Amino acid sequence: MALMRFVVIFAIVLLVLVQETKVAKADVRCNPLQLSPCANAITSSTTPSTICCSKLKEQRPCLCKYMKDPRLQKMISSPNAKKVATTCGSPFPTC
Repeated sequence: MALMRFVVIFAIVLLVLVQETKVAKADVRCNPLQLSPCANAITSSTTPSTICCSKLKEQRPCLCKYMKDPRLQKMISSPNAKKVATTCGSPFPTC
């Protein structure tokens, strides 16, 4: 009986965690200004800061959208931007 209760509680907790993960991914707000901490690393080939890497990972679902925007395309698709993404452990998605 205790094992069955444990299994039911574990299943409920697992379902809640899965739902929260989906909500967290849906809550990403695409804002290219959030990548401003990466500007120096992209333009001058310096090592990206931890803030840059954090923001890059946060904005990763938006990168394809940014690459389609003519105003952002040149900077986002530059070799240095891809190098920064790789250094941060968040390679560009295939769009």
